[in-house]
Amino acid sequence: MATSAVLADSSQVQKSWWKANQRKLAPWLFLAPGVFMFLVYVIFPIFESIWISFYDWDGIGDSTWIGGENYVELFDDDAFYTSLTNNVIWLLLYMLAVPAGLMIAIFLNQNVTGIRIYKSLFFFPFVISQVVVGLIFSWFYAPNFGLLTKLFAFIGLGDVAILADERYVTYGIIAAGLWPQIAYCMILYLTGLNNVSPDQIEAARLDGAKGFRMLWHVIIPQLKPATFIAVVVTIIGALRSFDLVSIMTDGGPYGSSRVLSYYMYEQALSEYGFRMGYGAAIAVILFLIMMVFISGFIWKMVSDEREGR
Repeated sequence: MATSAVLADSSQVQKSWWKANQRKLAPWLFLAPGVFMFLVYVIFPIFESIWISFYDWDGIGDSTWIGGENYVELFDDDAFYTSLTNNVIWLLLYMLAVPAGLMIAIFLNQNVTGIRIYKSLFFFPFVISQVVVGLIFSWFYAPNFGLLTKLFAFIGLGDVAILADERYVTYGIIAAGLWPQIAYCMILYLTGLNNVSPDQIEAARLDGAKGFRMLWHVIIPQLKPATFIAVVVTIIGALRSFDLVSIMTDGGPYGSSRVLSYYMYEQALSEYGFRMGYGAAIAVILFLIMMVFISGFIWKMVSDEREGR
């Protein structure tokens, strides 16, 4: 009897402890699988890449510790600087997707006849694969039968081989990447516009605000969450721009369209590479650049939120 009473008391204590802490523990239980996957597939590979960057390793045999030699070689590599310059161009021009997506979203947020057809047309680039986008624009730029070539010939500019000219190739690939990226930003802003407070808009109208003043002072401040996601995703997309480069030019002509992610692939995984340590060093530099931009934007958002309070 005494033993059963002790067991009953201990089970009662456990139940009461769970009930007292249930609200605190429940969110962590739901988050645990996601946190575990994030640690295994994101955080651990980051530190593993940093560690590999200090080795000379072909990915198969034994690895040799060489310290910072990969980074010394990297900063004396002309191909690295070409890739870095192209990434900067990607980053600057890719940011055009954010205001362009906002403008299109504002247009598509109107209640006019046929607006669903327009939404479908603008939404289409987002749902197709980047590989398909690359092939479409490769045909569009084709010097023999491409639509752009026909247009240039019609207005008297002659043949311009966009993807075969070192001066234009990077800009041609960026234009292809902007097509689906603008659609993605548009979707984010369409979602954000549905949450804009109609009371604030009505109050602004009573105060005489309209047009650009309404957009700048009333609507855009309420779209900060959508803007944050759009900017972060656009920065990441610009800095990891691998697929379109691989499909459209394979890094050519003469390596002039390389970006850091593609150069990392060439050094580490292509048939001419198998330099895992050197590729990891490129990946670390790319990661640091990405973190500088994203951390700066997060800091700006947090400081704006604190000032708004």
